[in-house]
This record gives sequence, C-alpha cells and structure tokens, in this order.
Amino acid sequence: MKLLIIEDNEELLQNIRTYLKREGYICEFAQNYREAFDKVMSYTYDVVLIDIMIPGGSGLQVLRELRSVNPQAGTIIISAKNALDDKVKGLELGADDYITKPFQLPELHARIKAVNRRNQRDGQEILNINEIAIDTDSMEVTIDDSIVDLTPKEYDLLLYFASNKNRVLSKQTIAEHLWGDYVDHLTNLDFVYQHIKNLRKKLESAGAQNYIESVYGIGYKFKVPRQV
Repeated sequence: MKLLIIEDNEELLQNIRTYLKREGYICEFAQNYREAFDKVMSYTYDVVLIDIMIPGGSGLQVLRELRSVNPQAGTIIISAKNALDDKVKGLELGADDYITKPFQLPELHARIKAVNRRNQRDGQEILNINEIAIDTDSMEVTIDDSIVDLTPKEYDLLLYFASNKNRVLSKQTIAEHLWGDYVDHLTNLDFVYQHIKNLRKKLESAGAQNYIESVYGIGYKFKVPRQV
C-alpha cells in the first residue's frame, strides 16, 4: 500500500514514517502546501494522511484538490485537539476519517487499514477471486486453501491487480504504486516485468489460472471473467 503523509512536524512525521515503513508500507511525505499539492496532482495513493495546519496553505485545500483528481484515495484528517470545526469541514469535503493529536501509532495504523479496506474492497478483510483468497489483515494469499509464499512486493502487486481487476494498468502506474516516486530516477521499468513474471509463475504453480494479461504497448490487466 502506498501512503502520502502531509505533516510539517518533523518529529511526528519521522515517527509515522518509521512505524508504517516497518509495517510494510511505501511512505512518501510532504511538509508544506506546495509539496502536498505537487504530490497529489502527480501521483496516486491508497491513503493520504492530511494535517490541516501546514505552511503555505491549508490541508483542507489539498483535500479538495485530491478529491478532484483521485476520488478513490482514502483520506484521514490529522487535527489539533480542539479543532472541531476543521474536523467537520474535512468530513464535509469527503475525508474518510480523522484522528486527533496526540495519537498512538497503532491506532493510526488500524484506521489506515480500515479506510483502505472500506474504500477499495467494500469492507472485506478477505478478497476472493475464484480460487485465490487474499487476507488483507494477515497479508496471506491462499489458492484452494494452500498458502502461496510471496515476497512483500509480490503480495502488494497481486493486491493492486485484484483491487483493479479488468482495468488496464500501465507499467508506470504499477511502478509508482510499488516503489513510489523513486521510479522518477530510473532509466527503465524492466523490473516491473520481472516482478510480474515471478508472481504469475508462483500463482500458476500453486494451481491458479493465468489472470495477468499483457496489453501490448501499455501495461497489464488482471482479467477476471465477469459473472452473468
């Protein structure tokens, strides 16, 4: 899962990043309005944490911009203890949840998982696609009840495909989702093909159908026949 943390308090930002990266998330950050605006307009995220009070502007305006370009992203407002009006405005603008400073990092983590599950997978902890079952809580993948040994990146890739089934995803989009804006510094995206090749091989070896299709000149699609 790829997150954007919009927070100008350096200590809090680093604490959040360290904790969530340890939990396996890709964490990008912005510490002022301009950085936040550029991030949400240039990249897509699963969940965005938005501190309302940031230098150069308001987190609420960032929320407005985010909703206009990526309405599927989960959003959690980070607010001061007594900022009731800001919480209300944030929820009215489409924020999915809010958390009040100071907060415990495990609570933040639980809220992130809940928001992402609600937005992307209709509240389900188990995502089932025919013979494949993806447990988004334990991060285990089973095929016909047998566990498939996937690397963290392969798991993220499968979950990303499954959450966007029957949609064409470009190599660039896949790379940005799995590695963040680090991909801007790379000369090619050949590693995307290698990860997809490895994932496809593991799934088929465990008895799954070949759902991952190459779309010539564009990217890939996780094709699941529509039920009638």
